Amino acid sequence: MTEQFTFGGEIVWSPAQEQVEGANLTAFMRMWGIRDFEALMQKSTGDVAWFTEAVLKFLDIQFYEPYSKVVDLSAGIQLPKWCVGGKLNIVHNCVDKWTAPQGDDVDAGRRTMPAIVFEGEEGITRTLTYADLNREVNKAANALHSLGLGKGDAIGIFMPMTPEIVVALLAIAKIGGIILPLFSGYGAGAIVSRMVDAGAKALFAADGAFRRGKAVEMKSIADEAAEQIPTLKHMIVLKRTGQEIKMKDERDYWWHELVDSQNDVCETEKTDAEDPLMIIYTSGTTGKPKGALHTHCGFPIKAAQDMAFGTDVHGTSTALLGEHSSLRSVRQDIIYWMTDMGWMMGPWLVFGSLILGATMFLYDGAPDFPTPSRLWELAEKHKINQMGVSPTLIRSLIPHGDEHFKRHDLSTLKCFASTGEPWNPDPWMWLFEKVGGSKIPIINYSGGTEISGGIVMGNMLLPLKPCAFSAPCPGMDADVVDENGKSVRNAVGELVIRAPWIGMTRGFWKDKQRYLDTYWSRWENVWVHGDFAAVDNDGLWYILGRSDDTIKIAGKRLGPAEVESILVRHEAIVEAAAIGVPHEVKGSELVLFAVTAPGVERSAALSRELHEMVVAEMGKPLAPKAILFVSDLPKTRNAKVMRRMIRAAYLGLELGDTSSLVNPAAVEEIRNVR
Repeated sequence: MTEQFTFGGEIVWSPAQEQVEGANLTAFMRMWGIRDFEALMQKSTGDVAWFTEAVLKFLDIQFYEPYSKVVDLSAGIQLPKWCVGGKLNIVHNCVDKWTAPQGDDVDAGRRTMPAIVFEGEEGITRTLTYADLNREVNKAANALHSLGLGKGDAIGIFMPMTPEIVVALLAIAKIGGIILPLFSGYGAGAIVSRMVDAGAKALFAADGAFRRGKAVEMKSIADEAAEQIPTLKHMIVLKRTGQEIKMKDERDYWWHELVDSQNDVCETEKTDAEDPLMIIYTSGTTGKPKGALHTHCGFPIKAAQDMAFGTDVHGTSTALLGEHSSLRSVRQDIIYWMTDMGWMMGPWLVFGSLILGATMFLYDGAPDFPTPSRLWELAEKHKINQMGVSPTLIRSLIPHGDEHFKRHDLSTLKCFASTGEPWNPDPWMWLFEKVGGSKIPIINYSGGTEISGGIVMGNMLLPLKPCAFSAPCPGMDADVVDENGKSVRNAVGELVIRAPWIGMTRGFWKDKQRYLDTYWSRWENVWVHGDFAAVDNDGLWYILGRSDDTIKIAGKRLGPAEVESILVRHEAIVEAAAIGVPHEVKGSELVLFAVTAPGVERSAALSRELHEMVVAEMGKPLAPKAILFVSDLPKTRNAKVMRRMIRAAYLGLELGDTSSLVNPAAVEEIRNVR
């Protein structure tokens, strides 16, 4: 039995005519004679092969050898093969094709357009054109070849977000290697488990990074990990901070000595379309991370599609549409997404922006240092068009007041975007109304590492309500179902997908059965994503947290985000997390954790006030057992609150894989307050 869905509200943003006319989605639909978004969804989910091929053409994905069939489903929709028989290397489509001499002015101009704009926390800035990026990737690829590395070799990346991390990622792909992106905040154990699982032969590392005005050391962590990885033979180290570090003879090489000395011409390896490109490890509820395997024709295509259709990022060339080029405006957007290369959104930013011929912005540092104005200063200074933020960051900026964004010109922003965690209405509205002047949409985006992007997303054609997603992404046959697998609307249920898509993971590395058990075991031929979702009466979608975070109290299922939103409406509360703990009669009861604003007294009176707010809105049966004040909540670098760890810490249970946490001290605080 599902519960009545209580989120929603009024439509607060509708696209202006010029936004609709200039949108990539509009151009794509006109290219194929599709009348509206609803018709696009029907055709894209009803004919997966047609839609996939249409996207490949729209993105001008070039193959060395053409595929004979766009998708082969003979092994079932759980294990499709894409672009059968085709040969391509995604680096050709990210860099090579933009820089190959064509002898005309358009292509010459494209080579000199910026591919990467970078700013460090300490204030340095750099720009790499597409021609610059091509040369640097070639040198890095030659450096890897000089160490005896090549096709099929797994190579880790443990670096801060500088231009070199993009160069390293593309160089690995260029030689046909397998990219292993690693969160820059990992400890040695997390690096070891991932590198050993993949049999990695080399690691790109750095001496350190800058955080809040201090140089944070990274090389000793890489060294500790390297000693425990039997297959590791080489480490290439970027000098980022200039800290004094130890270098091991016959294993370690300085980037500026090895890479910079190489020839800047290198042939791109001709890989099969389904050759491994990247393994992204995600934390599971057990101690062993899951290695989501992605291929050259998978993850990058889905990333570019979502970036084009959702955040409406445009590149420099109208050639993507061939004879339909007049349908697309000539513009090179600059997109910034606050992320780390170890999370899905890092490679997503790289592959998506470069396939589209756009510009990515990288910032290495804290987004609110040295003042809360830093984020808005970056937007103005670099004329950012699409800005990906997290709800947690926005909640942390609100108490500092409005003057920090008001002093900056944000007129170049086309949209905000966010992913990784559900919004609460108040911070969403603050960003939309105050910062965006009720004109800039917030493109909500939700999917995952195994998806290569989004299941649901906003776009430039459909209206928005606070915290909502406009619709599923084109090509995603998404649904919300009850416990019996039946579709439900205006009620909370499980988020599922009923058809394959090109970005889906090709399984978990060396663990096919775990992949099948995780996503395909509940209902036949249905991907169960593990998210708690709803669709309201107007057709807008909501993601309410992981379904394994769901709290069931006396038979009533409660989404954590719903009750957390109540607490953060109080001016004294910055963040909140809700968990369910065992109860003999009700099955579970509610425990809430609240992070107070600076200077707020954590009093019994405040606790009672918050308790009354929850009861007034949710009813006495859902009254919390306790409201506990903490200084922080356990989070990943991309600001995802780890409720399962909160629950485990509170109940004194095993935490499982904690390697993705950016603030492990928060777990200990929860243990202490329980």
